[in-house]
Amino acid sequence: MSKSIFITGATAGFGAAMARRFAQDGWSLILSGRRAERLDALAEELSGQTDVTTLVLDVQDRAAVEAAINGLPEKFNKLTALVNNAGLALGTTTAQTSSLDDWETMIDTNVKGVVYCTRLLLPRLIAHGAGAGIVNLGSVAGNWPYQGGNVYGATKAFVKQFSLNLRSDLQGTGVRVTNIEPGMAESEFSVVRFAGDKSKADAVYQGVDPMTPEDIANTIHWVLNQPPHMNINRVELMPVNQAFAGFAIHRKG
Repeated sequence: MSKSIFITGATAGFGAAMARRFAQDGWSLILSGRRAERLDALAEELSGQTDVTTLVLDVQDRAAVEAAINGLPEKFNKLTALVNNAGLALGTTTAQTSSLDDWETMIDTNVKGVVYCTRLLLPRLIAHGAGAGIVNLGSVAGNWPYQGGNVYGATKAFVKQFSLNLRSDLQGTGVRVTNIEPGMAESEFSVVRFAGDKSKADAVYQGVDPMTPEDIANTIHWVLNQPPHMNINRVELMPVNQAFAGFAIHRKG
């Protein structure tokens, strides 16, 4: 049986790297993202290797997600894998000065988007049975606090717990669930976080030798190609030059 994978946020970074990695093995691709021109370019690039279907979609929009999934071709009634990759961080300010609009956007994308896509695609994954899998893109920010991480870290903590609870609910279906928890990886992530300021984004990675989108794509490829009886519960990964933050102490005076 041919394998198929649904990747959200496929227009750049981790998502595009995953699309290229799974295309190498001939997996059929369902690629969703907000930027039609990038989806078209990626589909044109990969269509010589495998079957590619694209969905111009914002995962924050429940009705649009439902309509897009319900409109998938019949050949995708059985889906091998879902990668909930779409997500973002906005701002690095402390909670008392942060934008509520930014907080709401992160919650709508990182939490609601994951929930919508998962719930609506679960019947297809369950129909596939053994070997099917859900991979959620969490973050070390869901495990370790840092100043300015407030709501972003909280959304990734949700993803971690949602992944664990899915594992409990899906017992007996054959569907596997993994939470991938990357640390510093260079992509458009920081450009978005700093509202398009590329100089600030570049400074984040200066002298660090961060992970790449290809590193994350290769990890997810490994997870989804384990034998059907194995579940990789979670993978936390960082570049060698990054480590756990120390305790913050505020001293009087």
